[in-house]
Amino acid sequence: MKRSLLFVALLALSSVASAAGHDGPGRDIDKVNGSITASAGEAYGDLSTVNGGIDLERGARVGDVETVNGGIEAAGDVGARSVSTVNGAIRFGKQARIDGDVETVNGGIFIDRGGNVRDDVSTVNGAIGLVDTDLGGGIETVNGDVTVGVGSHVKGGIHVEKPSGNGMQWGKQRIPRIVIGPNAVVDGPLVFERDVVLYVHNTARTGSVRGATPTSYSTATPPQD
Repeated sequence: MKRSLLFVALLALSSVASAAGHDGPGRDIDKVNGSITASAGEAYGDLSTVNGGIDLERGARVGDVETVNGGIEAAGDVGARSVSTVNGAIRFGKQARIDGDVETVNGGIFIDRGGNVRDDVSTVNGAIGLVDTDLGGGIETVNGDVTVGVGSHVKGGIHVEKPSGNGMQWGKQRIPRIVIGPNAVVDGPLVFERDVVLYVHNTARTGSVRGATPTSYSTATPPQD
């Protein structure tokens, strides 16, 4: 997983970001404390903050979008080069276009209908959900649920990593739930290094499965555990 690179990039961001960032079409916006809003239909460069969320209004076009402590929320028809946070959720509306990765450590990721992500989608502690979305890379997580929703196409497979085991683990650990929905396609292998519950719709197609036994279902939604 690329989370080590994410940490390095965001630590670098926190050391160089300046509160004197400048707003404006086609220009970068850098902040330490405070949220950032990309206005509807406007073009920006890179957007970065340390303590604050980032909102991308409908039709905005931006470069790299990065925060450390904050979520990233995008309306429909938004384009970005890459999207990352450490502590926060990432949510994109319909017809998203993302040319690179979408990454968070503690938070979920959701890409709505018509989305196109060129590279990977990854979390450590957070669910991943795709609806009618094309993903050029793969899905990676450690503790998160994964839903490859109706009509989605994942070209790079799914990888659920084994937890590192650092620190004490108390009580029964939650088992991630992996769902491959109706008419979804996962071209690459599905590799599970820990216990998961795996549901695959009978109209879905997947690559090889290692580390789990798929349960087939035919209803609109998978069985409840």
